[in-house]
Amino acid sequence: MDLDMLNMFVIAGGTLAIPILAFVASFLLWPSALIRIYYWYWRRALGMQVRYANYDDYQFCYSYRGRPGYRPSILMLHGFSAHKDMWLSIVKFLPKNLHLVCVDMPGHEGTTRSDLDDYSISGQAKRIHQFVECIKLNKKPFHLVGTSMGGNVAGVYAAQYPEDICSLTLICPAGLPSTTDSKFIKQLREMQESKRIDRIPLIPSTPEEMADMLKLCSYVRFKVPQQILQGLVDVRIPHNEFYRKLFLEIADEKSRHSLHENMSKIKAPTQVIWGKQDQVLDVSGASVLAGAIPDCHVYILENCGHSVVVERPRKTANLILEFLALLHSIDNKKQA
Repeated sequence: MDLDMLNMFVIAGGTLAIPILAFVASFLLWPSALIRIYYWYWRRALGMQVRYANYDDYQFCYSYRGRPGYRPSILMLHGFSAHKDMWLSIVKFLPKNLHLVCVDMPGHEGTTRSDLDDYSISGQAKRIHQFVECIKLNKKPFHLVGTSMGGNVAGVYAAQYPEDICSLTLICPAGLPSTTDSKFIKQLREMQESKRIDRIPLIPSTPEEMADMLKLCSYVRFKVPQQILQGLVDVRIPHNEFYRKLFLEIADEKSRHSLHENMSKIKAPTQVIWGKQDQVLDVSGASVLAGAIPDCHVYILENCGHSVVVERPRKTANLILEFLALLHSIDNKKQA
């Protein structure tokens, strides 16, 4: 092998080593940065663009793909302490010509956080209505999707602004009384009795607590490396004080059963998706909704916990598409 060829291999090896070493260093030293890069990459790969909308001095951050067309636009509301990118696993299985909008809920990620804001469920619903008007999403009725806390907000939104939406999907929504206490509710009761409200299971501050939260939220047991657990905690710790305040607000009497108090006002066709092994919000809530909403379609997913969006993204996307197709077919028959 001549010297020029040897030099070429050395240079090539060195060039490849730089990104590899950078990745390893990021994984070991800055796992939170790696997580942010991961979301950035998947947004780009899936064609989701990030934008901002302003209502007076309040800023909303959202991502979107596609343009409004003959099919309803879809607005997605994430759960407690999450962000707009949690929907990427479902976006992956939705058609690219669908108009999708994923917004950061009030106080989360890129959306304004203010101590003066009303973070009750009704307060959040009002903020989402402001966002909808900002981007003129309600020029035509849209399909609203919400999970957990976002499901609570979505249900209240559907009740309070019925003219805005054509249909609704609630995924393991909060805001309902249940006949059976979930593991999470039992943990909260124990905390209240011991007066230790500083250790809320959904607000981890160590990798061990993060692992426990993942086990609580998911039936599927994901093997998450310690460094990634650390990265997930590092991303959340700066926001934990806000999360505690928010949790106490939405767990207060004013918001605890907001969906239950408003469900009889929901007139839009509604789809309910729930993991049968949900340990955060008991699956019995699905029957509560089915008994109160006239046009309610319930789907219980076997071997699935609270994190339906992460555990069963393809199934969830297909259920939403099938529901929208069914409603479209019914509308066509009415017009015929």
